[in-house]
Amino acid sequence: MAGAIKSFFIEGPAGKLEALLNAGKPKATHSALVCHPHPMFGGTMHNKVVYHATKALNGFGFPVLRFNFRGAGLSQGEHDQGRGEIDDVRAALAWLKAEFGLPIVFTGFSFGAAIGLRAACPDPDVSAVISLGTPVQADDRSYSYSFLGQCAKPKLFVSGGRDQYGPREALNSVVASAAEPKQLIIVNQADHFFEGHLPEMRSAIEQWLRATQLVHSA
Repeated sequence: MAGAIKSFFIEGPAGKLEALLNAGKPKATHSALVCHPHPMFGGTMHNKVVYHATKALNGFGFPVLRFNFRGAGLSQGEHDQGRGEIDDVRAALAWLKAEFGLPIVFTGFSFGAAIGLRAACPDPDVSAVISLGTPVQADDRSYSYSFLGQCAKPKLFVSGGRDQYGPREALNSVVASAAEPKQLIIVNQADHFFEGHLPEMRSAIEQWLRATQLVHSA
């Protein structure tokens, strides 16, 4: 049943990873993965941005997988400063491939984007990537995206015009260095978490998916 939610665990490299699957339609054209923000600052798969991105993707009939990174929620293991978390994303992608055998749309928010893109971009079964609230500088953490120069998949970047972790000039530089095809959408009055602007963020995802011809109708 499309839209039904299944709670379960997938096998990860550091132990079991707590996961949720929003069921897709029987004739789904893609599956999807959504990765959550930094677990050391309260990020989990229940984050509002993650939830709205999941609903946007599921609205096209895609089965959508969310999971908690190692050490978050009921997931086993310990936080690994983003290193081991890349392998967590690879495990989730592998689960989707084994379960559905469909091309995958990857979406990550904040830390989930910075980490997940590193696993999704080289993966031949990932057909498109979406980066929400792309973090460039967050407190004492900086993020490098030089690898996007070799990522020829369709890429969507959606950020708030007031994103405190992705200043516009720095974000423009990241997007400029990324390979084509790509699109940057700025939700002007939104902060990093799209507080009060989640519908605009969701609409940006939906419109881009239609424009890339990955989907034809919601």
